[in-house]
Amino acid sequence: MSDPLRSLKYLPWLSLFQVSAFTTLIVAILEFLLNLGLRYSSLIRATLSSLYAPPLGVLMIFLVAASVGILAVCLLERFYPQVRINGNVLWALVPCLALVLSLKLLLPLPVVLVNLQGTQLMGLPLGIFWQGQRYWR
Repeated sequence: MSDPLRSLKYLPWLSLFQVSAFTTLIVAILEFLLNLGLRYSSLIRATLSSLYAPPLGVLMIFLVAASVGILAVCLLERFYPQVRINGNVLWALVPCLALVLSLKLLLPLPVVLVNLQGTQLMGLPLGIFWQGQRYWR
């Protein structure tokens, strides 16, 4: 009888967590800079309030989460060329990225872009699989 979870042992978990941490660091820096812009620039404040106003707001929240997933796959391709990316690796990247992003939410950092609720939980895997669609097979 074969063990269905056996393949989980052979995934590049360390590389995936490192990519997730680097992606989260980039997102945290962008959120910090965006928070400064919101605080000190009325132009940025007005632009973001119009972008996040209904009905465009839901789409923007979804696109931000998808962009984080796309960034994670791009970083995986760029910094870990030795990792053979396939569907299993992409699926493993989803919980790694969600875990590291949720750990960031525990820190006293400004949350402007990513808060991992509802729509963003759907956008994150869609961004990962949209960018990684050539690796599905």
